[in-house]
This record gives sequence, C-alpha cells and structure tokens, in this order.
Amino acid sequence: MSERGDSAEPLIHGEEFDTSPTGQAETGLDEDDRLKPAFLNAVLDAVEDGDSERARDLVSPLHPADIADLLELAPAERRGAVAAALGDLVGAEVLSELNDYVREDLIGDLAPEQVAEFAAELDTDDAVAMIEDMEEADQQAVLDALDPEDRAAIQSALSYPEESAGRLMQRDLVAVPEHMTVGQVIDYLRDNDDLTRDFWEIFVVDAAHKPIGTCQLSWVLTCPRGIAMADLMRREQTLIPVDMDQEEVALRFQKYALISAAVVDAGGRLVGMITVDDVVHIIAEEAGEDILRLSGAGEGDINQPILMTVRTRLVWLVVNLGTAMIAASVVGLFEKTIEHLALLAALMGIVSGMGGNAGTQTLAVMVRAIATNQVTSSNTWRMIVREFRIAVTNGSVLGVLIGIGSYLIYGQPGLSLVFATAILLNNMVAGLAGVLIPVTLDRSNIDPAVSSAVFVTMMTDSLGFLTFLGLATIFLT
Repeated sequence: MSERGDSAEPLIHGEEFDTSPTGQAETGLDEDDRLKPAFLNAVLDAVEDGDSERARDLVSPLHPADIADLLELAPAERRGAVAAALGDLVGAEVLSELNDYVREDLIGDLAPEQVAEFAAELDTDDAVAMIEDMEEADQQAVLDALDPEDRAAIQSALSYPEESAGRLMQRDLVAVPEHMTVGQVIDYLRDNDDLTRDFWEIFVVDAAHKPIGTCQLSWVLTCPRGIAMADLMRREQTLIPVDMDQEEVALRFQKYALISAAVVDAGGRLVGMITVDDVVHIIAEEAGEDILRLSGAGEGDINQPILMTVRTRLVWLVVNLGTAMIAASVVGLFEKTIEHLALLAALMGIVSGMGGNAGTQTLAVMVRAIATNQVTSSNTWRMIVREFRIAVTNGSVLGVLIGIGSYLIYGQPGLSLVFATAILLNNMVAGLAGVLIPVTLDRSNIDPAVSSAVFVTMMTDSLGFLTFLGLATIFLT
C-alpha cells in the first residue's frame, strides 16, 4: 500500500482502495467495468494534495473511455484540476469519449493550438464532434491552427447538416481502381505509409471515383496475386448519401447487417465511409432521445447546465398545465352531477388514469415502430386496427373487473355499470389516440416523440372525464 502523508487511504462502505502498482488495475473497476467510488476518491485526493504523479500512476492503466468516465464523475468544479494533473493522459481519445458538455468545459480552458493538436490525432468524425459546438471565433482559431489537409477535411464535414452522414463519416479509407490486381493492391497497401491502418474493407472505384464494389481485406490476403479486383469484389453494396440523416443511416446498418458503408456525394462519387462503431453510438443516442422526449425531459443529460435543463423541462410542464386545465374545464361542466353523487369525484380519476396508462403503452410501441421504419403507409391501417382490437380487449377485461370490484365495495349496480362502460370507452380512445396522434405528427414531418405524449394525455383525461361524468349524468341523476 502506498501512503499519502499521515492520512489513510479513502474508505467507501468499508472498502479500502489498493493504490499499489499491482493493485490499481485490479481494483480500479468493479465487475461491471465501472469505476469504483474508492478509486475515484483516491484520484481526487491525490489531485487535491498536489500529488500529480500519484494521480497519473493511478489512472495510467485505464482505457481512454474509463478516463473519460473518471472526468465525468468528478465534481464539475474539480474537473479542470484533475485534467491538468493527469496531463497527457487526457489525450485526443479521451476527449472524443467525453460527454459533450464536459468536453466543452475542458476544451474551453485549452489554447486553440492544443485543441488543433488533439483534432489532428482523431478521425475526421471525432474531430468534428469535438469542435462543432465551439463558438465561431474559437472554432476558426482551431481550424487556422490545423495543417491545410486536416483543415480542409474538417471544414468540408462542417459544411454538411448536423446529424447527417457527412458529419458522421470518416475520410480515411482505402479505395483502389478496378483494374488493379490483388498483388498490386497488397504492394500498394504495404508501400504507402500515409494510408489509414484501421480498415477491414477496400472500396473499388471507377475512373470517376464512383464506388462500384467492395472487397473485404481477408479476401485480398487469401487470394492469388494475379486475380483482378474487378473479379474479386462484391458489386452489391449499400451506398449512403452524404446528406442522409444519421438515424436513417443507423437503420440501414441494422437492416443490412453492415460493418462499413461507402458515403457518396450528389454526383455519386466516394467521399467517405461510415463504420459500425460510429453507428452503435448513434443507435444508443437516438433511442435515448426518443425516451426522454416522450417525457418532455429534453436531452436528459446529467451534465447539462441547470438553467438549460430547467428551461427545457419547464416548457413542457407549462404545456401540460394547459392540457390539465382543459380536462378540469370538462369536470366543471358536471359540477351539479358531482354534487348529487360525490362518489364520482373519487372514481373519475381512475377512469382518466387507466386511459392514460393504456395510451402511454400504445404510444411507446408506435413511436418505436415509427423510429425503426416498421410503420409505413402500406401497413398503417393494419396497425390502427391491431391497436384498436387490443384496446377493446383490454378495456373489456378491465371494465368487467372494475365493475365487479366497485359493486362489491359500494353496492350500487348502476354506478358499477357506468364505471365499467367508461373504462372500456376510454381505453378505446387511448388506443386510437396512441396510434393516430404519432402517425399524424410523423406524416406532418413533426417528431412524434416530442409532442405525442401531451396530446394523448389530453385526450384520455378530457374524454375520460367526459365519458364517465356524461354517463353518470344520463343514468344516475
């Protein structure tokens, strides 16, 4: 065990972190590959004591992604000091793994020359992600500090829309003309030090630099040298337009089980490639965005500034307040009915609540189906009928159960029948709203994940109250 002055090593729930050279790599991560609290505290304590060498010794065995996690887990006000103490351990790979907000904070303390140095070490897509959110003046200063070739590549990527294939693609790839033989390609790969070393697919292009086929690296290495690439390559390929949205890119990778794909410009010329490791991040990011948008929580990033988070959430809370007032106004129409039978006030919340839950279930299924292209114009009607049948079945079962239960509790057959009927009708409304609202928004080019939940809730609350209290007014008063 190494010692730090007269103080003991940090203890977390009785756990002592072993900071010896042989113990640090074994105990820094738990069984789920997450940083242990004791390890994080040991690094923070070393930085606070000014012992940068000890902090670097602790962190040096970690993978860049784990170092990024360490910086994200550190208190915001201490991240700069931790990054400074770790020095060159916080390199380009670590910055590319960082949360966007954390990276922005750290980059803000760096000189443009330092940021440019990091950007030059990264693939184009990672370099773009690092500098795209910088202030325009700072971004230009970083670009000016890059060498002309890197600057041109990054500026080209920045010219494409955000979240498009042009921003996502890498420009470092291997492309060869179709007339080359396998032997010539192998010699070309060996003799050119400027080529990327991280590839497993070779793109074959024609004289206009348009991709006409692909060839896996393993095929080149296992075939005789005299075979022409035109005879070896696979001509069927999935081409990604440079302006395609990244979500659609991810869906193509998922549908066709791609490892990499060529990106082409408007003229069909090869301009880059996208690899599956980038797409994995996109799939996780898009899935998380849809879940958070359904709740109106915005990005839901725990590193997002508090004021920005408050503003995002407050907007949707105000919208929900407005829809709640609409539902309350419906209740106000039946004030005399409620006065006549006060029990209605206790039960009407159950009707709207059950409808809201059913609507949320249907909505979640539909938003996911729309996002993954499972719902198209050819099967929309079938989906509507399917969800309506499910709503009728569930509503019938719930209506029978709740009708029997309310009769056993209150002993009023008329009230129980009204209660059961309202549950059935509101479930039917919830099923239809959960399908029709997201489909309608999607057809109107509005993201259904953003605003569907508000409208579905308004429908189930308002019509739930209207149905229950309306039936009660007709049959019980």
